[in-house]
Amino acid sequence: METIHTAREVRVSWSSEPIRDGAVVVGRDRIGDVGTFEDLRERFPGARVRSWPGVLGPARVHEGPLPAAPTPRERVHEVLKLGAVVVLEEHAGTPELRAAAERNGVVVWPSAPSPVGEPCIRRTGRADLAVFDDTGACVATVCAGRLVHRRR
Repeated sequence: METIHTAREVRVSWSSEPIRDGAVVVGRDRIGDVGTFEDLRERFPGARVRSWPGVLGPARVHEGPLPAAPTPRERVHEVLKLGAVVVLEEHAGTPELRAAAERNGVVVWPSAPSPVGEPCIRRTGRADLAVFDDTGACVATVCAGRLVHRRR
């Protein structure tokens, strides 16, 4: 089943112009399409809709050490709560952290992306999304199509 994630603004990349009243269609772990909510709702009438307050865009890369927490699983979850689904190899060097990342769908990259390689939402790409409110706090994180964090 597809899900349409919608927000007042959608950013294909964090440096791109916003799509006002935008939306992203997610099917399983992939992006089906991105555009205006009105257009996508018409094209995917059977999809469920999740409306988010704030700005929706690609999930982020966590470039620093993973936040402190009692267990590797909780450290990875803290990253997800920040809107990131990618961590850097230098900060996930232990077998326990790598295993926790893998179990949660978090990707381990060898190095930080260049501005050209920044995360983006693209058709058929992995469905990694994040929603941020006006203060910059993460409202929701979608990792490989699964809602893994939602602020209450």
